[in-house]
Amino acid sequence: MAAPTTAILAAETSNPILPNGTFFVELIAFVIILVILWKWVVPPLSKAMNDRQEMIRKQVEQAKQTEEQLQAAQAKYDEAIEEARIEASKIRDDARAQGAQILEELKAKAQAESDRVIERGREQLAAERDSLVRELRGDIGKLSVELASRIVGESLADEARKRGTIDRFLTEIESTETQTAGR
Repeated sequence: MAAPTTAILAAETSNPILPNGTFFVELIAFVIILVILWKWVVPPLSKAMNDRQEMIRKQVEQAKQTEEQLQAAQAKYDEAIEEARIEASKIRDDARAQGAQILEELKAKAQAESDRVIERGREQLAAERDSLVRELRGDIGKLSVELASRIVGESLADEARKRGTIDRFLTEIESTETQTAGR
């Protein structure tokens, strides 16, 4: 029975409120671990955390700068597109004006060519008419001389007389034509 009493005696001598020797050893070990952590572990961790925060801050700044550059580039792009539209509009308007001018020039050239062709046709018709009139005068003159010589029974051998007769006959025909055309 001696053994149980030693356990009771040991339990009675140790007071839970009062710290014993192991507590102090554990406390000293804990403080040593804290000092070691504070001196050799916390500074590298703190440095790594600060480096990470700095890197994140730089990335945020770069993102802001990139956003600003993007907005500036977008503004330049929009401005360039607007300038291109204006330029295209000017080119289109110039092309239309040049087209209208060329069309007018072509119309004027066509009208001039038409007038020239008509004038040439009139001149050709007038020349042909004059040629036909001369030919007809000669033929009519011969016929009128033959007719007159048959009717009168005399020969008009004399050239001057023939011409006078032809001219008189043609004058009568022309006066008859003008009277007929006037009606």
